[in-house]
Amino acid sequence: MGSGLILGIESSCDETAAAVVERGTLTRSSIVASQIATHAPYGGVVPELASREHLRNIVPITRAALEQAGCGLGDLDAVAVTHGPGLAGALLVGITYAKGLAFAQGIPLIAVNHLEGHIHAVLLAAGQQGPGTREQDELPMPALALVVSGGHTHLFLARPPVAGVEIGAWQYTLIGRTLDDAAGEAFDKVAKLLGLGYPGGPWIDYLAQFGDPKAVPFGFAQIKDKAHLQGNGQIARTKGARTAPIADLDRHFLFSFSGIKTAVLRYVEVHGMRAVCEARQRALAAMAHPTWQDAQALCDRQTLDLIASFQHAVVGDLLRKTFAAAEAVGAASVLVTGGVAANRELRVRFTAEAAERGLPVAFPTLALSTDNAAMIAAAAWPRFLGREFAGLGLEADPRLTLA
Repeated sequence: MGSGLILGIESSCDETAAAVVERGTLTRSSIVASQIATHAPYGGVVPELASREHLRNIVPITRAALEQAGCGLGDLDAVAVTHGPGLAGALLVGITYAKGLAFAQGIPLIAVNHLEGHIHAVLLAAGQQGPGTREQDELPMPALALVVSGGHTHLFLARPPVAGVEIGAWQYTLIGRTLDDAAGEAFDKVAKLLGLGYPGGPWIDYLAQFGDPKAVPFGFAQIKDKAHLQGNGQIARTKGARTAPIADLDRHFLFSFSGIKTAVLRYVEVHGMRAVCEARQRALAAMAHPTWQDAQALCDRQTLDLIASFQHAVVGDLLRKTFAAAEAVGAASVLVTGGVAANRELRVRFTAEAAERGLPVAFPTLALSTDNAAMIAAAAWPRFLGREFAGLGLEADPRLTLA
């Protein structure tokens, strides 16, 4: 085996990222170019603009990652790239560039599922103790992984290769998922409705600490069995990839966040808050670099209570179903990952619940919670060991499934 260095490339949505990771456990470099400023005026990601920005950023970002790692292309053992799920045009930029690098250097190309990358972000954070560390030794397995972000809310049972028996990729079983909006998407839409900035998660997270989480009694209705979701019932609206028929999943582990988003809208309308929200949006837009503190100054008590109650309800729903699923499938630990895993209330409440149950829980670092390429290179390492390489005919799969 050579250097153990894998270059990871991630371009599934609105971050262009490159990283060099050694043997799946030691991050030598991780560079991310964010597009928040590009998409903020639109309140969401514009696919065509995202692809254009990836084209601008991919070469300088990769060069910076190699420079920070203190290595060159000739030192790499492989190139790993996200091939789905995500935006088709954005994925193609990363895939095409990764193919070119792999072909020019004569090294393997490894295709990585974006969702698997998020799971390995936790393992990378837990096992980042030097070359050769086996990340699966750091947490008891199997693990119940909650992948929760702007595009995904999924529960997977993750199993590592058996030491001394198997070599290759991890195994995943889909346990639950959202039927409609992802949790992070609900955060973004509620923030936009209330006249806050984009992306909405960090704004909601900051402002929620100043409100009363019990002021507005939001709740989640029990998801019932529906005949139209049986048979070919893979019709969930979420952007988070194809899935097994929803009828095959336990309805107790299915999520739905469109209802609470609508409930917030109705609350705003009933309490005559629309004009205030629009005024807040204009005031923040007029500022060159608005801060969370600026937003707090523009929020009255009613708005802060609404924000705190919304976040408390969403985190509570994620917590209840995740730990119920972990108990049902016999998981030995819980992993929480994705952009929403950076939420402070979520981390506090999940940590407390895990301690009460005597169940280990782990999160990625804040830098590894959002999209990055280090998680892609880390997820590629088991595939490199198992010689699970992609051909140069690799294509983008915007609706790629995991499990």
